[in-house]
Amino acid sequence: MSADNAEHSARERAIASVDELFRDSAPVRSAGDLAMDGVFDDDEVQEFLTDLGEMRRADVA
Repeated sequence: MSADNAEHSARERAIASVDELFRDSAPVRSAGDLAMDGVFDDDEVQEFLTDLGEMRRADVA
């Protein structure tokens, strides 16, 4: 196998389909599902949810 073939083969393995990436994920049922522990501080989660609610009521989202 040449270096070009090996590099191409490694690149193909590194690319996953959307189905593969989310195979074991649960569907998002609410904005609260998006607030994973460690991603935001508690105040930021509430701020995000408030902004999201306002955008939905304004038909922006």
